[in-house]
Parts: sequence; C-alpha cells; structure tokens
Amino acid sequence: MLNFIGGGVCAAKGFRAAGVHAGVKTHAEWKKDVALIVSDVDCAAAAVFTKNAVKAAPIHVDRKHLADGRARAVIANSGNANACAPQGEENAERMCAAAAQALGCKPEDVLVSSTGVIGQRINVEAVEAAIPALCAALERSAEASDAAGHAIMTTDTVKKEAAVETTVGGKTVRMGGVAKGSGMIHPNMGTMLCFLTTDCAISPEMIKTALLETVSVSFNRISVDGDTSTNDTCCVLANGLAGNEPITAKGPDYDAFLAALRALCTELAKKMASDGEGARHLITCTVQGAKSEKSAETIAKSVVSSTLTKAAIFGADANWGRVLCAMGYSGEDFDPDQVNVHFASAAGDVQVCAKGRGLDFDEDLAKKVLTEHDVEINISMGEGEASCTCWGCDITYDYIKINGDYRT
Repeated sequence: MLNFIGGGVCAAKGFRAAGVHAGVKTHAEWKKDVALIVSDVDCAAAAVFTKNAVKAAPIHVDRKHLADGRARAVIANSGNANACAPQGEENAERMCAAAAQALGCKPEDVLVSSTGVIGQRINVEAVEAAIPALCAALERSAEASDAAGHAIMTTDTVKKEAAVETTVGGKTVRMGGVAKGSGMIHPNMGTMLCFLTTDCAISPEMIKTALLETVSVSFNRISVDGDTSTNDTCCVLANGLAGNEPITAKGPDYDAFLAALRALCTELAKKMASDGEGARHLITCTVQGAKSEKSAETIAKSVVSSTLTKAAIFGADANWGRVLCAMGYSGEDFDPDQVNVHFASAAGDVQVCAKGRGLDFDEDLAKKVLTEHDVEINISMGEGEASCTCWGCDITYDYIKINGDYRT
C-alpha cells in the first residue's frame, strides 16, 4: 500500500535538514538561502542533470563526487547559480569542504547545488560563515524540511515538498523530497533542484536505474516556458535504515520501490508546473489512443509547451485550434481526422473537436471550465492503445514582469 505522508525530505529514517539565511541573496536579508540535508549514515546515491551544454559548476563537482555511487549530505543555495562564474568549481568544492568539516565526513561525500543568477561569483564566504548555524539547526522534523524547502526557492511562490510510505520486502519504507522550480522549466528538466531521501536499502546501481526510469516520466514531462537551465539536478540518497533486504536487481521489491519513487516525483513535478512563473493555471494534457507511448508523450509535450495554447488558457478562451496546431508541429505522424479534444476541470467537461472538426459547444460552459485553476486538455487519437500525461501552465503578463528584471 502506497500512501502520501508528511515530513518532506525528513520523512525517512536517519535524515535531518535545515535552512538558514547566509547572505547569498544580498537584497533579501530575511530570506533563507542555504539548505543542508544530511543522513546519519553513508548512502547509496545517484543524480541526473541538465542536458544543456552549458552546465553550472556544481554539476561538474557532483559528477566527480558520485563516481563511487555514495554520498551522505547535500548543501544547496539559492540566489546565485554559480554557473559561468569566476572560480565556479573551486567555490563549489569550498561549499562541500566546509559542510564536510562540520559534519565529520569527506568532502567527496557531500553534493552541492546552486540556483539563481548566472554569471556572477557566488559569495562562498557567506556560505562558509553560515555553516555553524546551519548544522546547529539540523533536525528530523517537518519544520526542518520546510526550512530547507524555502531556502532553495528563487521565483517560486510556494515550497515544493512531498513524502510517501510503502512496503518493500516486508519492511515499511519511506521516501521524501524537496524541490524548487518555477521558470526555465522544459522537458529534459528545467531550472529545478530536487533532493530525494529514502531509508530503503538499495544498491547504487539500482537506485541510479530507478532514478533514470522515474525522471523520464515525471520531471521530463513538464514545461513552463520552453527554457532548459544550466543547473538542473535531481539527486537521491538511500541510507538503508528501513532494514529491508537490499535491492540489488529488478524484481518485486524493485517494482515497489520504483512505484513509490514515481509517485513522489510526479507529485513534485506537478507542483513545479502549477507554480510556473506568473502562472494562474495548471494544465494537464492527456493523450490517449496513440500508436505508442513515445508518440503520445511527444504530442502532449508539444501541447503543454505551446505558447499560444498557454495564452488561450490564461484568457479562458476555448481556442482548440491551437491544440491541434501544436499537435501538428510535434513531429509525430497521425491522422488529424481521427482527433477528438475535450477541455475539462472541476466545473465540467466540454468537447470542442470531433474527428478533427469543430463542434458547436456551450461557450459559457467552456469559459467556466477554463477559469478553474486545474485545467485538463484531453485528446483522443483513435489510432492505438497507448497514452501519456504531461503537465504545464498558462503564460501571463506576470511572466514578463518577473523575467524582465530578474537579474537587477
């Protein structure tokens, strides 16, 4: 039985977290801007990173530190991306070293992440000075997870955290996470950081496999604005304190673990899409009746990434032609004359297109449907049995306001 629970990144046994103000964000004296997540014991660890050719310094450092598939802690800051910046890798290593010294572990056992403005030197001295306060604040509590979640936020308006509980090998296993992501979000991961923890016993090889399988159907199925960032990181730490027989190969235990990880990451991904910069609507696009899951995914991604579709949802305008247009330039081969489209929400369901042709529908009902925060675009292809769901958000005037002066 899989259940969502409280506790966030501290839900699993043996994990503590903290978030404090260090001064990385010089213009926000009250804002927490450095987070620390620590396991009481060493962990199997894995991570996936941005596919952008321009990668932030922490990603290069993390790849080296994860060469042995082990880690114990994560230190992360907001306010500065430490990307394309002077002394980038040196300063990322300094953050790891400072945390390691305070925690009594090796610098190579600490992972580092940054998010914020690109191209400016990070105030690593401020981070180093904040380490004693950060370590003193470490707790295993919902409040500690909350503090860590707030410390990694940039333009996010709400923190993103979730946790789940399941059974693996007869033992209760918990996993939780905190994440950030609001703008520069596009399939292949966006400007997101996501830190996942679990007390499940699993080998480094299998946790890497599970993470890759999970990211492809969660974080890689969201889009806010079509930009892919330099800092995207999703990492997971597994300390084994649940006491289950270690997962070293695929089988029933792996399947249970994978299902929980997918549920957790899908929930966090939806929270990111819902909190897109300036967004007022979460858009869920489900494509059914496709020839293959890959085809359904490509089409759904194209729809949630369409600027014109996003604008129509913002205006509560049932302009379904923009949906078909986005499907048409997705690159997938399909028969438009078989396509049906519905818009749906808590306010109702309205079919706007049948067999590729417009219908006479109730415009007032459509307006009510599209005024809800959570809006669904449901597409039937009539060509097969495969399906896929992707998530996005509308685009608003506030998106321009937020990004027009983001650096200054």
